[in-house]
Amino acid sequence: MSVADAYFDDLFSHSSDPWAMRQRWYEQRKRDLTLAALPQQRYGLGFEAGCANGELSLRLAERCDDLLCCDTSAAAVGLARQRLQAMPHARVQQARLPGQWPRGEFDLIVISELGYYLDPRDLRLLIGKARAALAVDGTLLACHWRHPIAECPQSGDQVHTCLQERLHLEHLLHHEEADFLLDVWGTAATSVAEREGLLGSSA
Repeated sequence: MSVADAYFDDLFSHSSDPWAMRQRWYEQRKRDLTLAALPQQRYGLGFEAGCANGELSLRLAERCDDLLCCDTSAAAVGLARQRLQAMPHARVQQARLPGQWPRGEFDLIVISELGYYLDPRDLRLLIGKARAALAVDGTLLACHWRHPIAECPQSGDQVHTCLQERLHLEHLLHHEEADFLLDVWGTAATSVAEREGLLGSSA
């Protein structure tokens, strides 16, 4: 069974930053790596699934013309809206995924620290909706903690294995550390150098 909303409501009732995303160097460094892993400098419409209090959202908003973020926790949504109040092109809505996946096509989809809260069935549904919503020349990035979480039905490794098996997209980047996995997929295998016309040049 996927983790219930009450779990997240309880976390945010005790702290506005339950994972210490603002304080921990681990989290700051992971955000930097996440942004550096994106193969395109800028995206049109981005979607962040499970935004928590908006720390990563703030950085993603700098790379997107428009950004939609969601979280299942009303408290998290309120905090993320406060964090993004200087970014009028970034919107935050309350939604429980995968059932309330938003309509439309996205140039960038980010699934960070979310997948292991879902049971295998819900994760498969999420992946299917994400794949269907990814625009031509779109990018999907996933990043997950690898260590056990008692309340979670899956591990980060299981989530990324399932993503790789079911997305049927070009695998553009794989970054593996003891603590987390970071993977990027795209609808095309175009490299960053190829995008900038560097292949075959003397540069």
